[in-house]
Amino acid sequence: MNLRYIKLFSILFFLSFISFSCDTENGAEEQQTSSKAFILKANDFQNYAEKFNNMEGENIVQAIPNDSSWNWMQKNIPLFETSQKSFEEMYYYRWWTARKHIKETPEGYAITEFLVERSYADKFNLISCALSHHIHEFRWLHNKDYIDQNVHVWFRGNEGENMEKLRSFSSWTASSLYDKYLVDQNEEYLLDMFPDLVEEYKAWEGDRRRDDGLFWQYDVKDGMEESLSGGRHVKNARPTINSYMYGNAKALAEMARMKGDEELAATFEAKADTLKQLVEEKLWNAKDQFFETFTENDTCANVREAIGFIPWYFNLPDENSKYNEAWKQVKNEEGFLAPFGLTTAERRSPRFRSHGTGTCEWDGAVWPFATSQTMTALANFMNNYDQDIVEKEDYYQLMDRYVESQYYRGRPYIGEYLDESTGYWLMGDRERSRYYNHSTFNDLVITGLVGLRPRADEKIEVNPLVPEDQWDYFCLDNVLYHGDILTIIWDKTGDKYNKGKGLKIFRNGEEIASSENLGHLISS
Repeated sequence: MNLRYIKLFSILFFLSFISFSCDTENGAEEQQTSSKAFILKANDFQNYAEKFNNMEGENIVQAIPNDSSWNWMQKNIPLFETSQKSFEEMYYYRWWTARKHIKETPEGYAITEFLVERSYADKFNLISCALSHHIHEFRWLHNKDYIDQNVHVWFRGNEGENMEKLRSFSSWTASSLYDKYLVDQNEEYLLDMFPDLVEEYKAWEGDRRRDDGLFWQYDVKDGMEESLSGGRHVKNARPTINSYMYGNAKALAEMARMKGDEELAATFEAKADTLKQLVEEKLWNAKDQFFETFTENDTCANVREAIGFIPWYFNLPDENSKYNEAWKQVKNEEGFLAPFGLTTAERRSPRFRSHGTGTCEWDGAVWPFATSQTMTALANFMNNYDQDIVEKEDYYQLMDRYVESQYYRGRPYIGEYLDESTGYWLMGDRERSRYYNHSTFNDLVITGLVGLRPRADEKIEVNPLVPEDQWDYFCLDNVLYHGDILTIIWDKTGDKYNKGKGLKIFRNGEEIASSENLGHLISS
């Protein structure tokens, strides 16, 4: 029998078994849920949606209103439980808020950044700045139509052409779509998008590449206005766009190989290699031991900013201890470590927080957009590099501060940016800031804390970045990955889930890997 059909049969058998178990244990009410979880029961988490629904008024309704939020969540999201309930609450809050941004358009589903209308948005009130954050977060939903159609709208929603403002902001879309492929294995969709992504890359080369091969960008077009290293009208070579274009080139090379076009793959590999060399040679400041902006006057900006961590988002830097030194700054209170998160510029700078408040300053305040990038990069650094600078305790503490920062007046909240010392949301009283869809959180829980590392092959890799003595238990369940349902549990005593002590991975209800310790696991 064909291996594909054997796999399909086993999944159907597993799902029918789970459905039967739910019916007999919980009656008809549980039968109506869509969760395919192996251990957790979706209805045990319904209270979160009910709390959020009653927390405040529903200001703007799009495709899925509040009264349908739990029905949508239980059909779509991986379930998560942990002994530290603040992380658990924030996980469900971020899915509850992400759902608010799904919008039906004549061209298909789209995902907004602001709920309120913005004058600089494209039609359907879309802004491309956080598109890749949306891809990374929404790739974990069971229904991929939301993110797949959203990308199609951006590239083909203007009478078959790109939306007019697709390239209003720097893009790492090709890289993110390849990362989505590592989760859903939808090769047909990825390769259908390939020509569009190649054209987008060429367009950036046409109007943003310097003579030396680096790319330049205005700060505002990186979505990072009022920074310490540049300005809204300055053409600097920034770690942002150069890292993005490296990541895009690497992804496009992989897609070309999937199509069997080795010549085109080699072309994009060469582009990536050139950018890697240029970033390491020109953007690395040996004095500061940091990747920094290279100004339009070909001098170093001589200020550390959070964008200097972005090269690791794409695993760009060489395995080199001198580059590793940069990560000491996430643990340094004169660097980026503040009471309510990671700042966007180093705190030791005499110009830190010097630009005022209320005009989208990236001069030091905490932006979840940047936190998402830095924490993704940090997880890559801890997983893919031989280093002894950052430990699990550091990653956990930074995520804990990220959780604690996402409250406003005692309630869960996600907005634009916040004061690094007080935690006060700087635009918290403006309607535009509510539910700001400009960052990731659940992707960081899944790929960082729980540690599911997406791969192109069929091995399941898990490397939790939670310290072993921090949580007594956690369970990530109902994860749709490569067409299977994954369950990952940590049970310190074995008494919580009755599946034995330690870390365990289940695929379609079958245990495939285990360890007594909260360490690195790869299924055979």
